[in-house]
Amino acid sequence: MKRNLIVTALVAVIIAGFVLAARFWTGSVVPPVDGYMEGRNILFLHTEASDPQVAQLLTKMKGSPVLVVPSLAQAPATMLAEVYVFKNGVKGGGPLDFQPDVFDSPPGTAGYRPLRRLNLVTWKNPQAAREFKTAAEVRQALAKGEISIEQPGVVINMPLLTWPDGHR
Repeated sequence: MKRNLIVTALVAVIIAGFVLAARFWTGSVVPPVDGYMEGRNILFLHTEASDPQVAQLLTKMKGSPVLVVPSLAQAPATMLAEVYVFKNGVKGGGPLDFQPDVFDSPPGTAGYRPLRRLNLVTWKNPQAAREFKTAAEVRQALAKGEISIEQPGVVINMPLLTWPDGHR
């Protein structure tokens, strides 16, 4: 009897593994991405982008298709929150191989939106770069002239999976 239970459990584990692997291989699993918000680690998804080159870059980053939806770029500013993506500075897991993205406006705040305006951050002196974990730190560095920010007009749908003190 005990042996039958062990065999049954092993078969169940093997079947579950095949199911999970099949979901991954067929593309039905969207891998989470690491980022920062309010000084804490978060997880989010890239699902759609208004720009084909950005969609291609994000698809390559995680191996999961990011759809091109040009009309996202026409979303009014009131529908957008900010995401800061780093073009140089501290090496890391961001889409351009530098630090992870920084987000403002977590869920539960008046400014939360899953649609994010792309802000490309460049350190004026890359040797002085430090890692940011809050949008306030990014804005302070901009005010001090340490960084520049370019807004290329790209909008990305980036729903959050986890955020400070919350999750789906």
